[in-house]
Amino acid sequence: MAEDKKTLEDLKEVTVAAPAEVAVEEAVPAEPKIDEQGRAYATGRRKDAVARVWIKPGNGTITVNGRDQETYFARPTLRMIVNQAFEVTQREGQYDVICTVTGGGLSGQAGAVRHGLSRALTNYEPALRGVLKASGFLTRDARVVERKKYGKAKARRSFQFSKR
Repeated sequence: MAEDKKTLEDLKEVTVAAPAEVAVEEAVPAEPKIDEQGRAYATGRRKDAVARVWIKPGNGTITVNGRDQETYFARPTLRMIVNQAFEVTQREGQYDVICTVTGGGLSGQAGAVRHGLSRALTNYEPALRGVLKASGFLTRDARVVERKKYGKAKARRSFQFSKR
């Protein structure tokens, strides 16, 4: 049994030949997901709220459950949360938004609309995904209310201790 000894020059020939054979795949840009009416759809969630969001090119009107955004989200902070996705992507006034929201309170619903709006924007314009992801708008906020435990006043709060 003769041992086959390889030198470093032999290995260099092997490593130089390998990359030429491997085909390099180029990244294919994602295609927009638009329905027959020219709208993009996405679902957003936050706490117990679920928002179904449709966007289409328009003049910037936002309709929530059949009502205008200003009447549904009366507080300016909630309206600011909803509009954050447009501000980050610099698309204010370019899309009409129609959404239906169920469950939760107004704060959770505003977060759900923002999440759904961000996802719908990425479906309509896939190039915006990087900006929205860096801002954290595509991540579903998984924090929910902790349940109440027996023997406790709330989730963690104990009843007041009485010495006598």
